[in-house]
Amino acid sequence: MNTTRFWTVALLLAATALLLQIRGNRDLTPASDPMSQFPNTIMGYTGRDVPIDQETLDILGVGDILSRVYTHEGQLPPIGLLLAYYPTQRTGATIHSPKHCLPGSGWFFESSRYVDLIDKNGKPHQVGEYVISNADSREFVIYWFQEQGRSIASEYLARIYLVAEAMRKNRTDGALVRVITPIGPGDDTSAAKARAEAFTAQLAPMLPRFIPD
Repeated sequence: MNTTRFWTVALLLAATALLLQIRGNRDLTPASDPMSQFPNTIMGYTGRDVPIDQETLDILGVGDILSRVYTHEGQLPPIGLLLAYYPTQRTGATIHSPKHCLPGSGWFFESSRYVDLIDKNGKPHQVGEYVISNADSREFVIYWFQEQGRSIASEYLARIYLVAEAMRKNRTDGALVRVITPIGPGDDTSAAKARAEAFTAQLAPMLPRFIPD
């Protein structure tokens, strides 16, 4: 992360914390189902929960977090899913962007862009699409911030909306959604991209049950 980006993020975090404290310390948090009940079968893939180590939990903070790997009965490459829902973000449990933690784990961002991905019901979702690499491994990643029915690819806009909704509705709940799948050796990104997008298109309409609109 360059110096300008670091200080921009730091100032946004500080401003968010200050404004949320000024607004008050009690949130309106709509009811939602626990992440443990998230569908275990999606588009022919069957999920297996993956334990999260303590170091990662410390980074993610206090929330309802699901880490799962979905494998396909037809032997397609697996798809990883991370859902991290925070009922409140007033007490330091703020959403942690993968842009910050992945480079620290040795991953390099080869490419990045924001796109509108259309789910199976025809609803557009603004998401970030990334190709990351670490030595000989390459992955295609889709992630976004889901805040009260709104999908946001930019972490900066996510902070702005967080403060606005805290002021307007006394809500600070939100989530990070991440879908990741490997790119085969010698392959281009097209197959992994299509696989991740198709999975996400099926996944997105399921989210409001676990991440309230």
